[in-house]
This record gives sequence, C-alpha cells and structure tokens, in this order.
Amino acid sequence: AESLVQKLNLDRLGYRVLYDIEKRTMKIILSFLIFTTLSIQAAPKPLKVYLLAGQSNMQGHAAERTLEHLGMDPKTAPMLKEIYNADGTAKLHQNIWISSVESSLESGEKHGQLTVGYGAGGRESKIGPELMFGITMQKHIGEPILLIKTSWGGKSLNLDFRSPSAGPYEFNKLQLDNLKKRHKDVNKARKEKNERTGVYYRLMLEHIHKVLGDIQRVYPDYDAKAGYELAGFVWFQGWNDMVDGSTYPTRGQPGSYDAYSKNLAHFIRDVRRDLKSEKLPFVIGVMGAGGPIAKYSPDQKRYAGIHGEFRKAMAAPAYLPEFKDNVRAVFTEDYWDLQLSELVNRKGKSKAKQRELSKDQTLNREQRDKALASLNARLFTKRELKILQTGTSNAAYHYLGSAKILAQIGNAFARAMAKME
Repeated sequence: AESLVQKLNLDRLGYRVLYDIEKRTMKIILSFLIFTTLSIQAAPKPLKVYLLAGQSNMQGHAAERTLEHLGMDPKTAPMLKEIYNADGTAKLHQNIWISSVESSLESGEKHGQLTVGYGAGGRESKIGPELMFGITMQKHIGEPILLIKTSWGGKSLNLDFRSPSAGPYEFNKLQLDNLKKRHKDVNKARKEKNERTGVYYRLMLEHIHKVLGDIQRVYPDYDAKAGYELAGFVWFQGWNDMVDGSTYPTRGQPGSYDAYSKNLAHFIRDVRRDLKSEKLPFVIGVMGAGGPIAKYSPDQKRYAGIHGEFRKAMAAPAYLPEFKDNVRAVFTEDYWDLQLSELVNRKGKSKAKQRELSKDQTLNREQRDKALASLNARLFTKRELKILQTGTSNAAYHYLGSAKILAQIGNAFARAMAKME
C-alpha cells in the first residue's frame, strides 16, 4: 500500500512538472505571436501612388459652382458631404496628396493636399475625375495616398501619346493623297509628324519620374524608408481620336477604330515596362459623352455608329487574355445625366428664339425680353431652370462641364481599381 501511494505521488509530481513546462511554453509562444503581430502592425507600409492621365476630360472642365447640383439629387448628395465642410468651405483632404500638370502656371505644376480646384486651369476653379477618385480610393485603402495627374487638352493616342511599341507614325493612303493634292512635301510632313510623335507620352513619364524622385516635395510626411508602390493607372482620353476622320477614314463602320485598340494595348504594355511595374492595375475610362446610345435623341442618332464603334475599341484591351484581372474598362456613359442633357437641348430652342427675336426690328428691347421670358416659362419649370443654371458649365464633349457627372466618373474609376486590388 505504501509503495502504491509513493507511486501515485510521483505520478502527480510528473504531471505537475509537465503542466508547468507546457504553461511556460504557451506563454513563450503567445509572447512571440504578440511581438510578431505588433512588429508587423508597426512596420511602415509603402505609400500607394495612383497615376491619372489623358486629355481634356481627365483635366476636368466642371466649374466648382456646379458641385451644388450633386446636392440636388439624393443619389449623389452624400458625395457633396465628402467634398465640402459643414460651413460650405471645400475640404482639404489630409491623407490625399496630388501633383498635377498645369500648363497655365509658370511652374507647370500644381501640388498639395487634394481639394477642389485640381481641374483644368483658367479663370474659375474646376474639378475633374481626380477629386472623387482620390476620396473614394483613400477610403478604400485607409492610409495616405498620392495622385500624379498628367493631362493635356486636345491630344490623341495615335500621335501625341503614341508609345514606343506602337511604332512610328504612319500616313495612310487617304492622308498621302491629300498631301499630294495640296502640293505638300511628303518627306517634310513625315519629319514634322515624327518630331511630334509620342511627345506627350514622354512628358507624362517625365513628370511621373520627377514626382517619384522627390516625393517629399509634394507629400512632406513621406517615409522614404518605407518607399512607395505604384498601385494603379487611370486612362481617360479619346475625343481627338474619335473625331479624326483622316486617321480613321471608315469611322463608324465595324472595326474602324481597331488601330486605337492596338495602340492602347501597346500603351499599357509600355507604361508598365517604363515604370517597371509588370502588373500595374489599369483602368480605361471609356468615352461616354452623350450618354447611352440607346437613349440618344433624334439629333444625336447620326453619331451613334461613330460613338458606338469607338467605345468598343476603347474597351477592347480590357478583354485581352494577357490583361485578364488587371485591366478594367469603365463605361462613363453610365454616369451621363439625361435630365441635364435634355434641359440643355431645350435651352437650344430658347437660344434659337432669342436670335430670331433679336432680328425682329418691329420689337423694342422690352418686348423682346417679354417674349423670351414667356417662352422660357413654357419651356422650363423654376426647378428645371435652377438645375440647368447650376449643373452645366461647358459643352457636351466635356460632359456638360458637370461636376455631378465627373464626380460619379471619378468614383467609378476608384471602385474599378479597388476590385482589381
């Protein structure tokens, strides 16, 4: 019996020793996991950098005053709260930094924290897609981001943004025939084109490298040790190619813009190669001025073939197998404001009547004004006039200069980018 008791006591002691060893081991493991987790959390992350490029619609021609229109629609009103403070002043976004090419400035650049006013230069403050793109993207990332925007109005992909892999600019038969008819020196014309080919592609890269080479100049709190990561590229261009009947002589017919698709695919490859970012996520903003073709007004229908074929050509690279999962097309026609567009069309009738009245010498100024006011009262309600006056600041090819349209487009670009991440 005594022997059995001793054995039981020894067993208990063994279990206690094993328990103590396991307990200490678990404490060590737990401490190690906590330390590792804290170390990972404390490690600074690379700054995410997003590149925005294109022509005038990437610049953005929506006057700041048109932002009020966002608040007139319950669907877009929340965006206005993201842009303005409660006191009506524009928010200065602390965690979003931007450098934007600005040819109207002597420095050629505007930079700082993102706010209203990074649209096209001029007499009034404007916005482009960058505003809601930056706001939406930063909310998704949850940390500071940097935008680098390079955009110039009136530039084509076929010539100005033509990238190296697309090869030299080539005159087609129609262009050569026209040069000969006008008795132009073909060799001289070729030389002039060669000098202009790809200039804006190179300027785009030059500015990107300039900013990346000294990020603290734009974003003072940048951590150089953590570095940066090229996180995405947004391309919003196309008008000059779409309307170029010389370069695309069969425009509107099936396949008439195939050359644009090929050039854009080369552009994506070259951007990735030149920026050493093989899988850089790429968003294509497909031209959509005028809105969905199925909803075109009778006056617009003559452009349906041209617009439809060009939109297909712009989106085409997103469906190439090599770009699967890292190139997306955003159809900006989805954010066209049909009500605003229809009001602009009605305004055209009012202007036509105004011209007619100005030529009527039997009427004095008071009578003309009265007749025009009577017509406008029949054409518009007070709310419609308010929407028209508030919501537009430019032509249809600039998305009516509507901040409501461009804000939604910028938001859509960011959401497409986030899906690829």
